[in-house]
Amino acid sequence: MDGTPLDGTHLTALLVALHFAADKHRDQRRKNREASPYINHPIEVAEILSRVGGITDVPTLQAAILHDTIEDTQTTAGELETCFGAKVRRLVEEVTDDKQLPKAERKRLQIVNAPLLSRKAKLIKIADKISNVRDVTHSPPTHWPHQRRCEYLDWAEQVVAGLRGENTAVDALFDQALQTGRAILANLHS
Repeated sequence: MDGTPLDGTHLTALLVALHFAADKHRDQRRKNREASPYINHPIEVAEILSRVGGITDVPTLQAAILHDTIEDTQTTAGELETCFGAKVRRLVEEVTDDKQLPKAERKRLQIVNAPLLSRKAKLIKIADKISNVRDVTHSPPTHWPHQRRCEYLDWAEQVVAGLRGENTAVDALFDQALQTGRAILANLHS
């Protein structure tokens, strides 16, 4: 376990983060055929950390729920700090890409910066990659051809190489998701 077990106050803090993220992502959908509600993704990231990784640290779980708010909504770092404190803001900022950079540069920087992240940010980032690998494998964006899906798995593996070693169960789940994803994509292409 990582931190104090959840009590009523901690549970409330998580629910406040969930409500905030749901409101911020309310009009967003995943790019899959089902157009799944976007909020399912940050919920899955936090759930992976809690269920698989045994993480009970509330700021880490809050940041997992909020990890895409700065990057993908109109949320500011200051707003996050006001609502959730400096620890949560810093974690979210650590895992946030600079959308002003070209996509290829953002992807390159994720690989380069992965080993430099804090322990908690690494955990959030690897759980994010697990969720994304599952989505790209099982319910991909409708416009992604097979090759792009395979390239995403290769890139995610490169990012995660710099994140490993913080939680063996989470590392193992990434390996399992990647192996399953590659097998599914290989079967689709054969």
